[in-house]
Amino acid sequence: MALTGRTALLAALGALVVGLLLPSWAGIGTVSAVLLLGILTDLALAAPVRSLRLTRGGATSTRLGEPAEVQLLLTNPANRPLRAAVRDAWPPSAWAPGTSYEASRHTLTVPAGESRRLTTPLAPTRRGDHHAHRVTIRSTGPLGLAARQGSHHSPWTLRALPPFLSRKHLPSRLARLRELDGRTSVLARGQGTEFDSLREYLPGDDVRSIDWRASARRHTVAVRTWRPERDRHLLLVLDTGRTSAGRVGDAPRLDAALDAALLLTALATKAGDRVDLLAHDRHRRAAVLGRSPSEVLPAVTNAMAGLQPALVETDLRALVSTTLRTAPHRSLVVLFTGLDAHPIEEGLLPHLPLLTKHHEVVLAAVADPRLDELATTRGTVTDIYHAAAAEQTRADRRRTAALLTRHGVTVLDAPPHALPPALADTYLALKAAGRL
Repeated sequence: MALTGRTALLAALGALVVGLLLPSWAGIGTVSAVLLLGILTDLALAAPVRSLRLTRGGATSTRLGEPAEVQLLLTNPANRPLRAAVRDAWPPSAWAPGTSYEASRHTLTVPAGESRRLTTPLAPTRRGDHHAHRVTIRSTGPLGLAARQGSHHSPWTLRALPPFLSRKHLPSRLARLRELDGRTSVLARGQGTEFDSLREYLPGDDVRSIDWRASARRHTVAVRTWRPERDRHLLLVLDTGRTSAGRVGDAPRLDAALDAALLLTALATKAGDRVDLLAHDRHRRAAVLGRSPSEVLPAVTNAMAGLQPALVETDLRALVSTTLRTAPHRSLVVLFTGLDAHPIEEGLLPHLPLLTKHHEVVLAAVADPRLDELATTRGTVTDIYHAAAAEQTRADRRRTAALLTRHGVTVLDAPPHALPPALADTYLALKAAGRL
């Protein structure tokens, strides 16, 4: 327990008074007085805490679950050494599981007029901003009998970014993109492709690609090759309402949507397309608009870090209206939302024709693989009820997906690990078909 100078002085004076007034206690009082006098001396020799200067440094952001280090530079301006125990307090979600107690505490000695640097290892378990709490310092005297204690406010923020687990799929999709981009000849032609070059006809080539005038000049059959147009526009729309809060496994659906959006952003920027981001429930929560190709992925990642599901029903009418204002020209609109029948039929379908009239629309929904497991479970009466409920849910999702498809929407319904590559493949297929 730390003693202040006033407490130690009063205790010493009290022991002396007791020793003088009560002769039978004189021996005990004298010993107590000597002990408390030693405590008071030790307290006086302990370095002051209030005059210490603290400076922060180190990491300002990290991927979720990855380690990061934050430094604390402690300067002792006093004329006596500082022997201290330091606690650098952060919220529980900033630490790796089970490490907060040990990692937040440091023991050090700082000579008079010098500085020492402390390193605090962090590993956030939740996305978003993690703010440092106060730094508590206990300065102990040379005898170890007493200590001064105080706290300093040393602000620092560590932002936990989405983990981007789907980046492992990026190399294979980039290889396919290079094929579509003209490095390997592409014979498919659509409204969104442009002429690339001529080459000699090979067996199996599409006869519709034969350039007869060029063939007459070359005295050999020549075919046109096409490549997808660049500089197309993508708008990624994240529904951050109630449906995004539902947990699939140990994470909310929103986290899987963020991972899929990051993979598509990285792939589309490599393809030379422009990517914007919009997060919306009842109101716009975040937006990344008009960024250059080199800036868009970091900006999107940073904007996603602070997004959390809101336990409110999404205003899909306002979402569609905001989408149309954000993308006035033809774009690929990717809507990350659920496939619950009521919100789709009541909120989205009445306004969907406005969206599909001007844009190519893809709806990406996160499916729960647990439904597939429950639908095949048999054995007890409870298992049969669970299987029936799971099958009913799957049938409702299929019916909603079919309804959206009839309205011209490409629907993806995949579990968290499969949604990012499925969305990337859909983007490449639309690009190859010239539908962007």
